[in-house]
Amino acid sequence: MRVLGSLPIILVVDDEKRSQEAIGRVLGDEFRVLAASNAAEAEAILAGEMVHAILCDQRMPGTEGVAFLKSVRARWPDPVRMIISGFTQPDDIIAGVNEAGIYRYITKPWVPDDLVRVVRDALDLWRLQHASGQAALDLKVAPRAQERAVAKRTATLKRAHHFDRIVHDPASPLSDAIALARRVAPYDISVLITGESGTGKELLARAIHYSSPRGDKPFVVENCGALPDQLLESELFGCKKGAFTGAYEDRIGLFEQASGGTIFLDEIGDTSPAFQVKLLRVLQEGEVRPLGARLTRKIDVRVIAATNRNLDDDVGAGQFRRDLYYRIATFPVHLPSLRDRPVDIPVLAESLLAEIRRSLGKPVKGFTAEAMAALAAHDWPGNVREMQNEIARMTALADGDRLGLDLISPRLRRRPVKAGEEGVTLKDRLDALEAEVLAEAMERCRGNLSRAALELGLSRVGLRAKLRRHGMERAQ
Repeated sequence: MRVLGSLPIILVVDDEKRSQEAIGRVLGDEFRVLAASNAAEAEAILAGEMVHAILCDQRMPGTEGVAFLKSVRARWPDPVRMIISGFTQPDDIIAGVNEAGIYRYITKPWVPDDLVRVVRDALDLWRLQHASGQAALDLKVAPRAQERAVAKRTATLKRAHHFDRIVHDPASPLSDAIALARRVAPYDISVLITGESGTGKELLARAIHYSSPRGDKPFVVENCGALPDQLLESELFGCKKGAFTGAYEDRIGLFEQASGGTIFLDEIGDTSPAFQVKLLRVLQEGEVRPLGARLTRKIDVRVIAATNRNLDDDVGAGQFRRDLYYRIATFPVHLPSLRDRPVDIPVLAESLLAEIRRSLGKPVKGFTAEAMAALAAHDWPGNVREMQNEIARMTALADGDRLGLDLISPRLRRRPVKAGEEGVTLKDRLDALEAEVLAEAMERCRGNLSRAALELGLSRVGLRAKLRRHGMERAQ
């Protein structure tokens, strides 16, 4: 991803160095990340750099995040502004969202893939804002220039997100899921994509959209599990000026922004029952009512939802509304986990390596036979996302042109222990079981050590020690 011929610049404003470093590691492959510990340092950077987006912590000594971004909006309106906060009831954040022109509210602990996606979307918004200004000039000279540019961009997106670009072996169980998605793509009905985290649900959703008659219209994404109800409602449905303290201007929701196109509601199984009622009404009536508005607005949007939960079980347990489930699950598509399609591991590993070596600029040609065997033997509880992180780590450590067994994380070099296997001790089996339980807990808790430790009945220190012993700390 490039802007004006160079890496886009992201300014991280956070008084904690560890937070700066963590965000820098996650975004560093695609963006040039600058860091500031307070408002004064950030303003000095903004005065000398063309910053495209700002990620600002809310809780900082002196000037808090929202107040700082209000002043930024007045002096440097170009950067797309985002807030990161750990507040669970962010009333004071909501109060300043519109006055500060904040694009996204990101909750702590954030998920690396979600953070990258939000920043990518922010850069798309930055480009759109600047393209609209340029387009006004272009249209005076060449009225059809903007139309040609949009058509060219749409054609590029359709090629990039075609079903054929989903990497898999022809004999893979994934082929059946892709075949189903191909068949439903042309029809304007709701799709529910299920599968574990990291199996590529958003990738499939994009392929459905860009292969549909709506493919030349917007594709809008929202992670429903990342925001509290009020912020999620404001994001999706919009709000009117004065709807709540700090609502200084009208805001168009994502449903309206996706007009004519598709909205992808990720992690829909994590929404609250109260929000499910409001979402059901929108889907049934085909109209939204922004917060604070008296009148509804008609929408024309295709809905693709996704979840890593078993919604059948949640419906039975009363945790998910049955009527909403039937509304979004008109056409269900299930993506199998990577451990259920081991035939995909070699071709997927080679494809991921090709992308990673380009982004890191390292001339790595491939894997040794021993390394590939170790990758094939692992059950990949984190699916494709875990494999991507592992191969990126191996590539960063590589000195030669082949990725060998010595570069693989220790937890992957431990071949899975099978019951009844000769030469396997009780300790081997217990170690393998402990590693599996730890990996599953960290996946469920999305890398949050405190939550995982509480779930496992361990202290944070004890959990870190176990992760370190199994070679999982760096991967986590």
